Formats: sequence, structure tokens, C-alpha cells
Amino acid sequence: MAVGKITFTKTEREKLAEVLWLLNWISVVTGAILFGLGLFLKIEIQKWQEVMSEQGILYVPHMLITTGLAACGINYLGSKICLDCADTNKFLRWKLVMMPYIVCTFFFTACVLVGALMCYSIRSQLEEALYLGLRNTMRFYKDTDTPGRCYLKKTLDLLQIQFQCCGNTDYRDWFQIQWISSRYLDMTNSAVVDRVRSNVEGKYLMDSVPFSCCSTLSSRPCIQHNLSNPGAHAHYDERSQQLNLWRRGCQQALLDHYTGIMQSIGLTVLLIWLFELLVLTGVRYLQTAMENVIRLGDPESESEGWILENSLAETACYNFSIIKSLGKCYQVDDDPNINVPTAAANQEVPSAQVQVNVTS
Repeated sequence: MAVGKITFTKTEREKLAEVLWLLNWISVVTGAILFGLGLFLKIEIQKWQEVMSEQGILYVPHMLITTGLAACGINYLGSKICLDCADTNKFLRWKLVMMPYIVCTFFFTACVLVGALMCYSIRSQLEEALYLGLRNTMRFYKDTDTPGRCYLKKTLDLLQIQFQCCGNTDYRDWFQIQWISSRYLDMTNSAVVDRVRSNVEGKYLMDSVPFSCCSTLSSRPCIQHNLSNPGAHAHYDERSQQLNLWRRGCQQALLDHYTGIMQSIGLTVLLIWLFELLVLTGVRYLQTAMENVIRLGDPESESEGWILENSLAETACYNFSIIKSLGKCYQVDDDPNINVPTAAANQEVPSAQVQVNVTS
């Protein structure tokens, strides 16, 4: 029994072909939107790629870009096919192309769905990449005279100012690293020397943060040094909300930023997938309806169209049998007696002796 069987008149088939022609052109536009969203996401990720530990998350924008380009090409071809399918004679030119086209469109539609799901499933990977990347960037913050790292201080300062964040998880992360270059330390100062010697790794650690951690919303001048010493500043409480540093870590700030973008893009891609699924269903109905018209031999008659000619179970069994038969074609026979000559074949067969009567 066919799945989704519908009967079409000639007028309805022509109308269906015209609507699908229009929908395919709209799908070309949605393909361009997919391409644009992937390009936008790639640019946004590359803006702060220095503070990410890996570039593996770029597969999401690459997936969207590739799918968008494929959508433009597939739906452009689909608009040409649907326009010609309004005429029975023109449909004959595309009859052999229709089924491969529908199969390719089906896999393309599945790729659109995968792209939408990727936008929602990348958060954990992004969170880890940001944590490790920010940790390494903070370690290299002081290396302003080292080739390949000299730009990291500027990048991290801009990040903390733009996203109003401080440190990796919070401002205390700066207490665990030496973020001031040794060439700016006064090694003739006994206090500086004692602080360096007191650290096992020989690092100059302080309870202070860079200037970019200072909140512009605070009414008092920025307090960025001696943050753990309440007596070092008048009317200062480290645990108070009046602390004039950004409270949020940059990992969470960037994660919220990218999560918002991913969710918006994922919702858009999901809507595009539903639209492409609608177009694919319509093309399938048009294909089966036109093929049945050709079988009937009367272009003016009604014809039936369907999504699947048989039920889901029958279609699955049929396809499985095809795959199984293809597997048998490439199966190697393990019989050891193949190509081994038999004993009878090795025996020489004596030629028959023919007596010839000689007459004189």
C-alpha cells in the first residue's frame, strides 16, 4: 500500500509544477542565506581564535557554507526540472534524472538538519576550547617581546574591555600567573627579589590584575593592586559588590556570546530544513504523478502520486534485499577445490586405434 497517496488532475499537476518552480527559486535564496550564516559564524569565531585552544569548531561554519552552496546548485536545477515537468513531453527528458535528483536532494536535506543540530551540540566543545585557550593566552600575556606572542596582550585587553570580563573564570585567575614581564621588574628591590624567591617556580605573583579588568561602571578609581589586603585601601571590602572589577570570567562571556549566535543560526537552519523538506515532498509527488500519466498513456487523465510506493516496512525490506544481493556479487568463494585440476583431467586418454584395411 502506497504511503501518502493523492490523486492529481492535469490542472493540479501543472499547478503543482508551477508552485514547485517558485519554491525552488526561494530555496536558492535560502541556500544563499545558509552560505551567509556560515560565513558570518566563521568570521565571528576567527575574531577571537587566539584565545581558543583548537580550531576544530570551524567544521560547523564550513558545514553551513558547503550546504548553502549545494542548496543553490540543487534548487536551481530543481526549478528547471519542475518547470519542464508541467508538460508530459518535456518530462520524458528528465524522467531518468528525477530519481537520482530526489535521492541527492534527500541527502542534502539531511545535511541541513545535521548542520542545525551541530549548532546546538557544539557548546561543550566550545566551552573546553575557550577554557584551555584563555588559560594559555593569560600565561603568554607578559611575552610582549616574544615573536608570535607579542599580540596576545593587546588581544586579551581588548577582550576584557569589550566583553566586560576579567580572567578565565574570574579575576582571581590573574593571581596564579606572572602577567608582568621580568624585564619590567626592579631586581635591585629586595621586596621584588623576595617575592620571586618565595615562589617555587621563580615567578613574580601578585594579588593584582591588568588595567583592562577595571569596571567603567564603578564610581571610585580602579583598585587593581593589593586586592587581597583590605587594609591597603580605604573603605574597601574584597567581598563587597562595590569591587570595581568585572565580576564575570571571559570564558563565560565568550561562551554566552557564541551560544547566542549558535542558537539563532540553529533555529534559522532548522526552519530552512523544514522548508526544504516541503519542497522535496512536492517534487516526489510530481515525479510519481507524471510517471503514472505516462504509464496510462493519456496526458489528460488523472494520476496518482505518492511519497512511497509501498509501506515503510516493505520499502525497507526491498532496499535491504538489494544491498544484500549487491554484497553477494562481491563475495569470494572459499572452496579450496576451485581451479584445482582433477585426477581424471590429468589422465591421458589413449586415442582410439582405427584399423585400416589395405586392399591390394
